[in-house]
Amino acid sequence: MRTSVESCLQIDEQGSFLPAIRCVPISALKHQKVLQALMEEGSGLEPDAAGDSVEVLQAQEEWEAVEHIQPGAGSWESPHRPGQLISFHEALQHFQRADLSICRKQVRSAVPRRRLSVLFSCMFGPPQLRDGLQEERELILAIAQCGLDNEDPVHGRVLQTIYKKLTGSRFDCALYGAHWEELGFQGSNPATDLRGAGFLALLHLLYLVMDSKTLLLAHDIFWLSQHHIQHFPFCVMSVNITRIVIQALREDCLSKECNRQHTVIPVVNNLYAAAFLHLAYIWRTQQKTILDSSFVLKDLEVLAKKNPKQLLRSLDTYLNKGTKGLSPMDLSGAQNISGSQGTQPKNLSFTGVCDL
Repeated sequence: MRTSVESCLQIDEQGSFLPAIRCVPISALKHQKVLQALMEEGSGLEPDAAGDSVEVLQAQEEWEAVEHIQPGAGSWESPHRPGQLISFHEALQHFQRADLSICRKQVRSAVPRRRLSVLFSCMFGPPQLRDGLQEERELILAIAQCGLDNEDPVHGRVLQTIYKKLTGSRFDCALYGAHWEELGFQGSNPATDLRGAGFLALLHLLYLVMDSKTLLLAHDIFWLSQHHIQHFPFCVMSVNITRIVIQALREDCLSKECNRQHTVIPVVNNLYAAAFLHLAYIWRTQQKTILDSSFVLKDLEVLAKKNPKQLLRSLDTYLNKGTKGLSPMDLSGAQNISGSQGTQPKNLSFTGVCDL
């Protein structure tokens, strides 16, 4: 069914109205094209001919038929709770019960160091993680080694939930298709973009959209990624941030904060959200474009390793501002740690800019 680009509203879980999301195709990003306006106001014209009325009726019939369309080949189906959203906690429990022995064997517990580096790290480096927290750390690193399994219904529900929460769609989507490209993956199969982060990248996105405190942040950043000049591939950028968090965890940069909070997984999740917040603030306030992605991510990696506590504090500021009924769209919770600079090279592809 052909439809003109129009302005419309959707209703979120709290009953508030949200603007319908118009996604930027990843192909436009690859070719560095400035997008045209995503939405346009209605002309206000009324049908004044019988032909117009017929077209309206046909369009209405086609729209009503959408609800009866069944998922075609290459779609996920769950025999237990088809089409239902999945929480981060439920998805995490799935991995806690799963056999991850193969993934655990692939984990590199720490970055290899030379003798002098080991001595320097023992004397001046970050503290070691407490023994009681090692299991959580190993679980996170093991999940980061797990790929997307299209035969696993839980994996499918995670992707379906991410898609629905970001777009506002009520319908399940296909296993492969251009809709993933519109969300900011590089192609029609999300599995191809998880290198270096594994399924942890999808769990981080799930955490961002399913936690009521960070859902607004997810929408803010997703909208920023659709900007006609400052657009960037939302999901690919998210995977790169997960890679940064994994590296900080492996290098024991989060041990002090994890020891203080007596947990690992919440710290890792919040650092991911805080890093995404900081990137969005820098991107928006310093007018960054896709050409700056390499420099922004490298600066973010340094900050996440050297001062994760400061990033986490900025996330708390942002979330507290949102709970007071204010609009945090300016991402001002990150302004106290802004300052990363970048220059614009002549040619730079976003793909693989953060191979940690």
